[in-house]
Amino acid sequence: MGNSQSPSTPATQRLTSAAPAAVGSRSPIPKPGRDWLALALLMFPVLLVAVDNTALTFALPAIAGSLEPTGVQLLWIVDAYPLVLAGLLVAMGSFGDRIGRRRLLLIGSTGFAAVSAATAFAPSAEWLIAGRAALGFFGAMLMPSTLSLIRNIFPDPNRRRLAVAIWAAGFSGGAALGPIFGGWLVEHYWWGAILLVSVPIMLPILLLGPALIPESRDPRPGAVDGASIALSLLTMVPLVYGIKSLATEGFHPIPAAAIGFGLLMGYAFVRRQRKLSSPLLDISLFGNRIFSTAITANVLALFSFNGFILFLAQHLQLLEGQRPTEAGIAMIPALVATVVAGLFVVPLVRKVRPGFVVAGGLSLSATGYFMVAFGDHSGGPAVLLGALLVLALGVGAAETISNDLILGSVPPEKSGAAAAISETGYEIGSLLGTAVLGSILTASYQRNLVLPEGIAAAGPGSAAEGITQARETLAGAMELAHSLPAPLADALTSAARIAFESGVHVTASIGLVLMAGAAALVAVVLRGVPRAT
Repeated sequence: MGNSQSPSTPATQRLTSAAPAAVGSRSPIPKPGRDWLALALLMFPVLLVAVDNTALTFALPAIAGSLEPTGVQLLWIVDAYPLVLAGLLVAMGSFGDRIGRRRLLLIGSTGFAAVSAATAFAPSAEWLIAGRAALGFFGAMLMPSTLSLIRNIFPDPNRRRLAVAIWAAGFSGGAALGPIFGGWLVEHYWWGAILLVSVPIMLPILLLGPALIPESRDPRPGAVDGASIALSLLTMVPLVYGIKSLATEGFHPIPAAAIGFGLLMGYAFVRRQRKLSSPLLDISLFGNRIFSTAITANVLALFSFNGFILFLAQHLQLLEGQRPTEAGIAMIPALVATVVAGLFVVPLVRKVRPGFVVAGGLSLSATGYFMVAFGDHSGGPAVLLGALLVLALGVGAAETISNDLILGSVPPEKSGAAAAISETGYEIGSLLGTAVLGSILTASYQRNLVLPEGIAAAGPGSAAEGITQARETLAGAMELAHSLPAPLADALTSAARIAFESGVHVTASIGLVLMAGAAALVAVVLRGVPRAT
């Protein structure tokens, strides 16, 4: 596809209108009304994968008490799922193009439900880690399938745009509701209930999906290349592992080496795809400026959102004293704003060019960071929560239209690969937001923290370890403050707050520059994409 092609050009419109034949569908595109029923079914796995990505975090104390995992095992209980998920998204998107996206979705749904039921009653940490990895394997089948099926269920661009907005709202909503939902289940039942609830959630799509969701695939998919699948895994897994490790533990040689190895394997993967007649991932998709710019916008939107959530969650829980569930509830207005913004921009692109809508969303994200960088946080969380609301409006607008541009700028038979790239962008954007902004926040906190005099003498016998932890993180400082006499505890809390807030201002300033620059780039590159008709 040529670089100048836009989603609304006549050639693309002809291609879109011919989608059922082009993709070799086994069943016709649903009639108006039935297509929305199909979309409703697709939302079940979307919500489930998004919730599962965040809900288990609140169950870790209960899991630690029940299974008594080691520190390393507890880390892998959290990391096994996103590592496998991210590593297989590209491969599974390509598989869906080849064997049928509905078929892959149903296989993934069946496997996800079965593994969830088995993992909910895990008798050991090793069992739970293996189950989480298996959930990542089947979860990777679900997300690209749902987005690529939307591309073919809704050939009309306007209806597709609304469907993508609903899809994005479900994904964002599930991720935000995960901690609240997980905390409630753990409080009222046990940690395994978070996994067991997957079974009834998957039943509707397993029972009704074959009748309501049409099959689609690439009519000329070519052979599956095992070496490409291995290279994609060797690219994504070390990259995700390295980024997560650097974000949570600071710089260490092993995660840095993992990132270097992942980049090397990525280079080998790209070289191999360029030589294959039937590549696992069609690298030429990135030659389309609309596709590549929309992917970039998607990554940066998630980068801004997750980076912001990182320091807001710490502020609410450690400085404002809120419980995790209370902090999650405080973020609900921002979740609603994301959904509202995503739905609002659907008719807006009939009056405003899509590129300007995406740029406007990124500009709102920049505005949210501006409020944090130059706002006063001493009066409570109001400024931060208000900034999150503005940021959420921008993310909802930007990711909805960027996802629509991603799907609309590629041939229907390549929608699985495009959806997989979009999903990978979600994972990378989320990880980079946490890793990059989190690392900057931590470094600024450590550099600006000035411990009050007399802490070592007033503390308990393990004061040296406590002081070390206080110098490293805000959580460590708050933990040490609990063991100190009131005057010193207050002094340490004040010093930690000042250091943390200075880091927040620095981090927000960087986020402001990045988002403003991204908005300008998108406005320039996508200015030629016409309004929707």
